[in-house]
Amino acid sequence: MDFIKNRRSIRKYTDKEIPSTVLKGLLEESFRASTMGNMQLYSVVITRDRTMKKRLAPAHFDQPMITEAPVVMTFCADFHRFSKWCIERKAAPGYDNFMSFLNAMSDTLLVVQNFCTLAEANGLGICYIGTTIYNPDPIIELLKLPPLVVPVATITVGYPNENPVQPDRLPAEGLIHEEIYHDYTAEDINRIYHFKETLPENHQFIEENGKETLAQVFTDIRYRKADNELMSEQLLRTLKRQGFLA
Repeated sequence: MDFIKNRRSIRKYTDKEIPSTVLKGLLEESFRASTMGNMQLYSVVITRDRTMKKRLAPAHFDQPMITEAPVVMTFCADFHRFSKWCIERKAAPGYDNFMSFLNAMSDTLLVVQNFCTLAEANGLGICYIGTTIYNPDPIIELLKLPPLVVPVATITVGYPNENPVQPDRLPAEGLIHEEIYHDYTAEDINRIYHFKETLPENHQFIEENGKETLAQVFTDIRYRKADNELMSEQLLRTLKRQGFLA
């Protein structure tokens, strides 16, 4: 499984189309993921049409991968289908609540990871687009998602046209806890983050943003408290609109 250790996000793709049979086969394998109560609480919207990709792009802050990738896949937490099945079978669904959304989101992300791993193992490149959960409303409108369906992840897919430098990862010993959670001392933090903080590209990142430390780039520039609070409020409104919150 060396390809997992060597994986990297691909943002540039060739013009080669992905055959529908290949995509369907990868998805069918992905759907073998673990699922809450064997309910399969997810759906996938596949976007190939250029016009649709252009219409999707603003929802993802116009990241070029959205319009340049052969395929854009929007993975959705979906309790709509299961609820309709319940109604058709004389059962009363009670899935219009936050816990049901969390169950559906967990189901969906398990499938997403399966798909990404399988796609890369079969020579495709993928990029996980994190903006989906930040800005779900225009995606819901464009893809005509019904109640109890919320987009939670977008993946761009295609045959790679680049081989970028692999991004860093924290050392495994900094992430693993034996038996119980062992809190981190200042020395632990220094050791765990030493490699990341000494990378030349991160030093450049600090200088370009006029900050003293890499952590300040995250807290003051990239993932600000005010932005997170605003997006949290928006997501809660979306969950209410889509029927997961009263």
